[in-house]
Amino acid sequence: MLRVGLTGGIGAGKSTVSRLLVQLGAVLVDADVVAREVVAPGTQGLAAVVAEFGSGVLALDGSLDRPALGRIVFGDADRREALNAIVHPLVAVRRAELAAAAPEDAVVVEDVPLLVETGAAPTYPLVVVVDADAAERERRLVADRGMDREDARARIAAQADDEERRAAADVLLPNPRRADGAPDPLPALVERLWSERLVPFEEGLRAGRAGPVPSGTPTEADRRRVLDRLHPVGGRAALVGGDRWPLQAIVSADAGLADRGYVPAGQWRWDSADPGCAVRALVAPGVLEGLDVGGPT
Repeated sequence: MLRVGLTGGIGAGKSTVSRLLVQLGAVLVDADVVAREVVAPGTQGLAAVVAEFGSGVLALDGSLDRPALGRIVFGDADRREALNAIVHPLVAVRRAELAAAAPEDAVVVEDVPLLVETGAAPTYPLVVVVDADAAERERRLVADRGMDREDARARIAAQADDEERRAAADVLLPNPRRADGAPDPLPALVERLWSERLVPFEEGLRAGRAGPVPSGTPTEADRRRVLDRLHPVGGRAALVGGDRWPLQAIVSADAGLADRGYVPAGQWRWDSADPGCAVRALVAPGVLEGLDVGGPT
């Protein structure tokens, strides 16, 4: 099984990409759907939200009045953090349950709007970001969703900025505004992503096979993502060299590497199965002792 983190700013087009991937065979876990589920009437999640924000966030039928809650949290970082502290742990548990129930050969796409903001991107073997600049996303929210312009701006401002999301992307799917009548490039981009990256990655994980060495040279952003993903819980990692593929790394432990897209490749070595990011990691804790290589960023 391959877990893919899919994200993008509000209005970028994540739902379109999710739908296209499902049509190709992916199993979708939609964090927005799960977020509604965990605060449905009668849940502990809803009770916790009401205890924190008051009964004014309830609709007449006892369900959560999401617009009312949004007016409280989107303009106030502290109140938004309080909401996230309630909802995010519940969503994470439920997402994990849904992913675990997928077939062993599945490509599980987890649509997570706040993947970058929560710092969870490195826990996925692959992160796909749907990209549209803030001005275009504001236009879509107003024109397509009927959102008030100030509300749209507040929601955009509450998320990570474009550069933060792009830095987290193993794959960037551009979705800018198109001229009237111009063809939509997203279907072809998503089909290529599926056939050239996601399916081979999943097959490599099941077969215990390292991915091929890609052409080109790794960027500094590639190196940063690799290093963040290699850090096991409480562990340390360092890259050695890094001016060409495959990247060579030393890690202090192998805990969690299998969940991050790596396969065993002999004694003390793990290789990435990602066909777009070749990495060879040597487990050698003693080598890192005394080196200032840090922990997870």
